Amino acid sequence: MPPVQRHRPTGRAAVRLRTAGRLLLAGYLLAVGWLTLRPRAVPWVEPSNVTLFATVRSAWAGGPAEAFSTLGGQLLLLAPLGALLPLASGALGPRTASFVRTVLATAALSLAVEVARTSVPGQTGDVDAVLLNSAGAALVHLALYPVVRRRLRRAAVADPAARNAAGTAGTVPQGAGAVGAGGAEAFRRRAWEETSQGRTPRTPRVRIAP
Repeated sequence: MPPVQRHRPTGRAAVRLRTAGRLLLAGYLLAVGWLTLRPRAVPWVEPSNVTLFATVRSAWAGGPAEAFSTLGGQLLLLAPLGALLPLASGALGPRTASFVRTVLATAALSLAVEVARTSVPGQTGDVDAVLLNSAGAALVHLALYPVVRRRLRRAAVADPAARNAAGTAGTVPQGAGAVGAGGAEAFRRRAWEETSQGRTPRTPRVRIAP
């Protein structure tokens, strides 16, 4: 299976857009770290959940309000990564490949956060949070990836330097194709003559008598 090629637009406008995406991504990750990894002064905390869907079932059992606050918050926590990660990378690869990369990166980040929370006073880890965080990023990617891709392409097309570089790279010098075609035609004609009429006789070399 051939490797998936990722096209990254060049040009000042595309670079500025990627830089803005990286700054937004860094700021958002700092905010997430401050919200999830700061110590809390509480008298008692629940043990960490390592059973899949235990938190989801408990939230639904508590009623719609509790389910909306608990599950909705986990879905929204890392949901912006579905758009920020493709924007920061600037890669215009296939949509499926970008979706897989984004979801895996979000899941890895969420897992790291949940593991780190187990060592923070007043915080506990939850395996269901990894699933909900990844699902939120996946939904945002499905909804906004076409918009991000279109903006990156417009930034690349609007840059005059990128257009000139693309035009220069795609230009073929005049006469190069004609010379190549003429040489191939002459070779085919000579091969046909030698095959149909035989090779051109050559004068044998005569030695000079002593």
